[in-house]
Amino acid sequence: QVQLVESGGGLVQAGGSLRLSCAASGRTFSNYVMGWVRQAPGKEREFVAAISWSGGNIYYVDSVKGRFTISRDNAKNTVYLQMNSLKPEDTAVYFCAASTRTVAGIREYDYWGQGTQVTVSS
Repeated sequence: QVQLVESGGGLVQAGGSLRLSCAASGRTFSNYVMGWVRQAPGKEREFVAAISWSGGNIYYVDSVKGRFTISRDNAKNTVYLQMNSLKPEDTAVYFCAASTRTVAGIREYDYWGQGTQVTVSS
């Protein structure tokens, strides 16, 4: 079992920056693939970014490439999402998630945080 707690959300003007943090419990954090998912009102969940346990493999959805940076500090059991040049369409609840397994070639995320609200005003 893993517990994830997001923080760092808030209200920011377009073009501004926020840094989200996700603190994980346990002593096996380095074994997890970590991801960030967002959900805007009336929209489906969108996978934003992911990072492997070593940080050597990183994924971003096209809409955030060049603006968002995912990183992790395994010694602190924390994953970060640095969000720069924010746009109103980035407004959503942001969740962090942890994965330890792949089923039939698809990565399964079994642990989720409670979410943190990010609101970008124009």
